[in-house]
Amino acid sequence: MSQPFVHLELNTPDLAKAKAFYSGLFGWTFDDQNMGPAGTYSMFKAGEGPGGGIFSMPGTPTEKAWVPYVGVEDLKAATDKGASLGATVVMREQVVPGHGIFSILVDPTGAPIALWQATGSK
Repeated sequence: MSQPFVHLELNTPDLAKAKAFYSGLFGWTFDDQNMGPAGTYSMFKAGEGPGGGIFSMPGTPTEKAWVPYVGVEDLKAATDKGASLGATVVMREQVVPGHGIFSILVDPTGAPIALWQATGSK
């Protein structure tokens, strides 16, 4: 696969409840990251597949949804191409210091998808 899924993210209105559920169901453990005013971001690694995070941010476009992140070589070009193919760009080129940058799109059918360019790519 040329552009693999690299990260999965759950936005939920109840972070504690979600962590308890996924910990109980899959045995996931979480590494909580303090994001300041944005709250807590709980990172997890799910065995052999991509890891992800769970956070609580009410009112965002993907509330109560899993959002898959797909790795790309050139985030700006991929974001622009998605828009040209009918996607709505919800969030454009956001920096995650020390890790990479991402954009969030909603495809023409209404499903969210995120694009990720790791630091050092391109």
